[in-house]
Amino acid sequence: MKKIFITGGAGYVGSVLIPQLLNDGYHIKCLDRFFFGDKFFKNLQNDRLELLKDDIRWFDPSILDDVDVVLDLAALSNDPIGELNPEKTFEINHLGRARVALESKNKGVKQYILASSASIYGKQEKIANETFSVFPLTSYSKANRNAEIDSMKLNDDSFSVTALRFSSIFGVSPRMRFDISVNSMVLDLFQNGKITVRGKNNTRPFIHIKDAVNAYKSILNAKINDISGQIFNVGDNNQNYSMGELAYEIKNALNPKCEVELGDNNDHRSYSLSFDKIHNITGFKVNFSLIDGVKELFDSLQNNTVDTSLKTITLDWYKHIENDIELKKELMINDRIL
Repeated sequence: MKKIFITGGAGYVGSVLIPQLLNDGYHIKCLDRFFFGDKFFKNLQNDRLELLKDDIRWFDPSILDDVDVVLDLAALSNDPIGELNPEKTFEINHLGRARVALESKNKGVKQYILASSASIYGKQEKIANETFSVFPLTSYSKANRNAEIDSMKLNDDSFSVTALRFSSIFGVSPRMRFDISVNSMVLDLFQNGKITVRGKNNTRPFIHIKDAVNAYKSILNAKINDISGQIFNVGDNNQNYSMGELAYEIKNALNPKCEVELGDNNDHRSYSLSFDKIHNITGFKVNFSLIDGVKELFDSLQNNTVDTSLKTITLDWYKHIENDIELKKELMINDRIL
């Protein structure tokens, strides 16, 4: 069975993805800085899971010696976070991931899959597919686009590169996030009985976290010739919503009596996407609706089975990534394998 190297594997998506890939029989190397601990992964108690505490900007490339596939998920994780420190965002999300791709090719890895974002579309007047020009408006989306460009240059007959432009993800994860649209609205309703929306007319595509995991699996199982050198939008044509529509969908599913406050902002990102390409080429389709996800999350909040501590990212959070020199020294001295 293939050995898969996953960067950022302890994050929101990775902590759902890795158990699924282990169940499928893969051997997993998870590289992460484990800002929020590694207890969940150690509790998996699987001898096909290796945990590597390190950073994509300086890890020892020998880690890749026996790897078949790289899933590159490591990144500062959305547009608002990226704007807190644009220089660091480009350093990690662009240069760090370009390094992962290049080192993977140099080490003879056969397949590299980049986790990109639909946010690179910026502002679109029509439903956009992968042939449309992109207009990244933020540090996060610009870094994603740069990572796509640099990794795609490496694609050839011996090194397959695929970029996945994910819709905005929602749903329950062991490493929960509430700084993303759907999850934030559900938490707002749960705690305050009210949903507050800024940018009511801005549109976005959305995807359940379990479907995001299934998208990775569809790429892993696809014929290399079908996906090599390709970019795919990841989502479903029926899950494009304006932010105002999204709020009312959540309200009607969970509490029709709750208040919705709609407002505007200076956010110019607005795009609806077509997902025909990934559906037609890989057979990928979503299994979970928006309503499935919000009900599951609301139930988890009621049962107190999700961590609500990470509601917003602030400058204080950057203490985790700003002491790079100290962390690098620590990792050079201590065993990276947890």
